[in-house]
Amino acid sequence: MAIEWISSVVSVAGTDIHLRRGGKGAPIVVLHRDIGSPDRLKFNDLLAENNEVIVPNCPGFGISPRADWLGNVRDVAALYRGMLGDLGLTGAPLVGLGFGGWIAAEMACFAPHDPGKLVLAGAMGIKPPTGDICDQALIGYIEYVKEGCHDPETFGRIYGERPTSEQLVLWDLCREMSFRLAWKPYMFNRSLPQLLRGVRAPTLIVWGDDDRIVPASAGAVFAESLPLAQQIAIADAGHLIEMEQPDAFAQAVLSFIASK
Repeated sequence: MAIEWISSVVSVAGTDIHLRRGGKGAPIVVLHRDIGSPDRLKFNDLLAENNEVIVPNCPGFGISPRADWLGNVRDVAALYRGMLGDLGLTGAPLVGLGFGGWIAAEMACFAPHDPGKLVLAGAMGIKPPTGDICDQALIGYIEYVKEGCHDPETFGRIYGERPTSEQLVLWDLCREMSFRLAWKPYMFNRSLPQLLRGVRAPTLIVWGDDDRIVPASAGAVFAESLPLAQQIAIADAGHLIEMEQPDAFAQAVLSFIASK
């Protein structure tokens, strides 16, 4: 079934957020990575076969204009909380991918008794007790994305063997905004593990079994901190789980959301 995706813009706290929406049914909100998100992903299409999927583009990450007042990830989380309220999506499941997982976790801390389910996939936001989050300042745009792949062929399949100049510009904007929001400390919030202990949303922690961007030890801390968390690993996947194993990941997400 071909999914029709429609673009729109909402204004929240005086800030424009571009959205892509596809499918019909109960809503699912997908929060993209620090490298943005391709316009079309099989993973999103699979979720949209029986659900309405909403993918906001974070301000400053290429499509939505940068808001100078956004200074950290908690600012983004507060902005997105307002967006969910304005759109009537309070309680909708949140699927956070990498950097988007950090935003989703912070959003949960703002409304710890919101029953909406969480899926945190290779989420940033917690300092790994073992290993370090890959510092993208030390490598190029293309190398950073490739490092997120378990299978080298994934990169070419999604972005082409030679990414377009438009894609490179987008990655440049994403990197600049990532540093603006999460430079010191790099890609984690020291207070997040403690705040997560009050969250009562059922949570699925998902990690690729070959994630070289965010060590799996961070996933273990998420699982320990969230009272209603369960954790799974996706085989033959790096950090970019939704690109490498869209079928297995979508099945896991949909089964979790449908569970009692």
